[in-house]
Amino acid sequence: MNSPSFWLDSLGPIEKRPPLAGDLDADVAIAGGGYTGLWTAYYLAKADPSKRIVILDAEFCGFGASGRNGGWASGLFPVSEAKLARRFGPDAAAAMHRALGDTVDEVGRVTAAEGIDCDYAKGGTLSLVRSTVQLRRAQGDPGFISAGEAKAICHATDVLGGVYSEHCAALHPAKLVRGLAETVERLGVTIHEGTRAEQIKTGQIKTTRGTVTAPTIVRALEGYTAGLAGHRRDIAPVYSLMIVTEPLPEEFWQRVGLARRETFTDERRLVIYGQRTADDRLAFGGRGAPYHFGSKIRPEYDLVPEVFEALRATITELFGIDPPIAYRWGGPLGIPRDWMPSVGLRDGIAWAGGYVGDGVAAANLAGRTLADLILGIDSDLTRLPWVGHRSRRWEPEPARWLGINVGLRATALLDALDRRRAA
Repeated sequence: MNSPSFWLDSLGPIEKRPPLAGDLDADVAIAGGGYTGLWTAYYLAKADPSKRIVILDAEFCGFGASGRNGGWASGLFPVSEAKLARRFGPDAAAAMHRALGDTVDEVGRVTAAEGIDCDYAKGGTLSLVRSTVQLRRAQGDPGFISAGEAKAICHATDVLGGVYSEHCAALHPAKLVRGLAETVERLGVTIHEGTRAEQIKTGQIKTTRGTVTAPTIVRALEGYTAGLAGHRRDIAPVYSLMIVTEPLPEEFWQRVGLARRETFTDERRLVIYGQRTADDRLAFGGRGAPYHFGSKIRPEYDLVPEVFEALRATITELFGIDPPIAYRWGGPLGIPRDWMPSVGLRDGIAWAGGYVGDGVAAANLAGRTLADLILGIDSDLTRLPWVGHRSRRWEPEPARWLGINVGLRATALLDALDRRRAA
């Protein structure tokens, strides 16, 4: 129960790679051993095996969101296609969403080619419509399906319809991130764990163990970005929490479905997300934990009993069961001020992140895009609208604390109001 997640615990003891032993020179230095940093290293090493690539992680590869998430490799993007179209034009907006949809298949292709067994199953994703209020919101969506079609995928309670997309695969996130780390090492990439980046500037990453000097620096820290000197207001670390059940009996799955391991949510405003694991558990998570003053990240923030109880109650509400809960955990994800993820390279410093919880597939797209930017390749990827985007910074405290937590509370209250209206 003390592991950062069920996913990581299921792998057995994590043996850390050696930390940085002092100052080091490289061609590309990457701060962050999660999906973004590893995918960037993977595509760079594939394209140019001569490059000296170094990855640095404060704990170990996958300690952060990459080893704790809900296991959705999805084509979801936190900014709608309509909103992107208003800002960047319809062609750019369509290209962004199309690229993310294609990325779901790219993750499956690479993991198969590299022998990374991460329980990848592309069954799509279903957002259940479970009230008349939700029904009115969902009926205009091009992915809308009838109640019968939705129940054939996931037979939850009170289903009035659903919104389905094929662009999602369920997977075991820790198997993916640890498998990626082993893969890039085979390609010649050096990984130093137990090495915390403290400051990033052009040509250098200063760490607790020494300084890595390189003409290209990559910042790939997602929710942990706020811990870097000078980056406190760039990305807000907001917590998402998860529970996972013991393996559930076959009769439960015969009733509920998810036969292709489709991921699922519903149309409430406060995000929830679930999947059927390869060993027949329910892995289920959601937002609702508070943002902490000053963008602080601490281990005790991973555990919020009232949120865990709300998640358990939601499983009961959805499926009519009170299952035995095997694990509870949480962790921070990264939210930019305008909810717009970004990728870029400027003055020798590359960055990617701000995925707002949809980073499993997006990090692969970011890694491919960063590789092209670093290698100077003009491609369809480098022309996507998130490339070079700069979100404005979050407000100073206490405005940041007030704004984020009021927003979280308001979202929960709107859901409660919808439930009253439906009743």
